[in-house]
Amino acid sequence: MEEILKQVQQGTISVEQAKEQLATYENLGFAKVDHHREKRQGFPETIYGEGKSTEQIIAIITAIKAKGNAVLVTRMSKGKATEILEQHTDLQYDEQSQIIYSERNIKSEFKLGYIAVVCAGTSDLRVAEEAAVTAEAFGCEVRRFYDVGVAGIHRLFDNIEEIQQATVSIVVAGMDGALPSVVGGLVSHPVIAVPTSVGYGASFNGMAALLTMLNSCASGISVVNIDNGFGGAFSAVLIHRLAQQKEEG
Repeated sequence: MEEILKQVQQGTISVEQAKEQLATYENLGFAKVDHHREKRQGFPETIYGEGKSTEQIIAIITAIKAKGNAVLVTRMSKGKATEILEQHTDLQYDEQSQIIYSERNIKSEFKLGYIAVVCAGTSDLRVAEEAAVTAEAFGCEVRRFYDVGVAGIHRLFDNIEEIQQATVSIVVAGMDGALPSVVGGLVSHPVIAVPTSVGYGASFNGMAALLTMLNSCASGISVVNIDNGFGGAFSAVLIHRLAQQKEEG
């Protein structure tokens, strides 16, 4: 802000140009695009695609790209994504995670360590990949450990040493939701638990897994909402960023 005001004082930009640069959001009528989110949080605004029309998403993407910010759109069906990529050919679409994103070089922003994404079963993969692709889109290295649920716990133990070396783990599970408690008791870093809606009738569309994770006896576990792979990833990336600062400082 100080730099912009100096430019106005020096006459290098007009008052109207300064107002445009200082605007915290852009009003598209149906949406107010928050261009200053990256300044506040370190990452640009993410578009939640579910419930928005293709035209609305295209307009929001255009506004974000006009400011030079990276694009991340979650919960995108393949049909909508195909239409959007016809207009924005530089973007990528990952079908399993249902995410559209600007391609970034992994570890371009984070030079040390990695995030572990630990997934209980194959049925949880959409949520696990939403978390993994989100973290990668934010510049983190991600290592995936999939189908290591507690029903065959030896599969987890075969990978536990590499999981223990991560900065933070995102643990995704449905059914009884027990995996985060097990991982939490074996690692010395934060664990972000993500319950999924996978399971039979008494799982209550993920409520059973959510309650199990909230009631975990292992310390150091934080829980996000059901099927919220994006939220789990965002929390993990923030922790990972703080770890970088500690190591570099």
